[in-house]
Amino acid sequence: MPSFSHSFFAMGSDCTAHFSADSFVEFETLALAAEGEVVRIERRYSRYRADSELSRINAVAARGGSVDVDAETAALMEYAKACYTKSGGVFDITSGVLRAVWDFSRACLPGQDAVEALLPRIGLDKVAVSDGRLHFAEAGMELDFGGLAKEYAADRAAEVCASAGARHGFVDLAGDIRIVGPRPDGAPWMIGIRHPRDAQIVVSKVAMSMGGLATSGDYERFIEIDGRRYCHLLDPRTGWPVRGLSSVTVISDRCLVAGSLSTIAMLKGRQGVEWLHQLGIRHFAVTADGECHGTEECLKRCS
Repeated sequence: MPSFSHSFFAMGSDCTAHFSADSFVEFETLALAAEGEVVRIERRYSRYRADSELSRINAVAARGGSVDVDAETAALMEYAKACYTKSGGVFDITSGVLRAVWDFSRACLPGQDAVEALLPRIGLDKVAVSDGRLHFAEAGMELDFGGLAKEYAADRAAEVCASAGARHGFVDLAGDIRIVGPRPDGAPWMIGIRHPRDAQIVVSKVAMSMGGLATSGDYERFIEIDGRRYCHLLDPRTGWPVRGLSSVTVISDRCLVAGSLSTIAMLKGRQGVEWLHQLGIRHFAVTADGECHGTEECLKRCS
């Protein structure tokens, strides 16, 4: 059974649908279904689109009060609330307001007073979810699904393809990956994990036949000032970038779960590695000083 790839651009990223099929026509149906689902989710939850569902919600969040949402959005909110609780408050989709003072296109740090002025508008515990309705206790808040939407889209695209008959392949949204099934001969797909300081170096490989993989790191958006790196992952409790880890890759049953766990680990700093160990989660992490940590099969392929 031949394999085919379809590349497209969505969610600000280069994306790929890679499936084995009996014919290109059959593959094309799968690929277009995958792309269509990713684009649908982008249109719903992009903060850059004035007509998105997220923008509609944030219009209410800005003034405070309540807004009705559909089942899909309510489910994502419930998941975000669970992550908030599980992480001790570091995974917080209300922390996007910090973009008002953090500009990673310029090598300039915000003032402490400007950061602290935004902290009262952060806190997912100030957003109630009940019976398909969100209630914002404070005015001036906003939601940002940036830590959820791409991973959720990878899962949904793969699930749509599986429902359409796909049995061998995966969806890759710039490193957020969901596997539908093994290669046609039963062998797993080998997924490479990049070095956080050199994209050309693969530091480890993971064999996967099902499930999801996602990586969080300090290398996509950052500034360096006086030899210190400030990345886009901001601690919602302080408003300042986290330190300690350069990248964390997590393997789980769903890309959404892998993505949120890898982000939480990054937000916990050096303690994030031990947190993943305690949860028994398959992972591979690189610390800020270059040490590799992870579960046995990931470290074995790293050595």
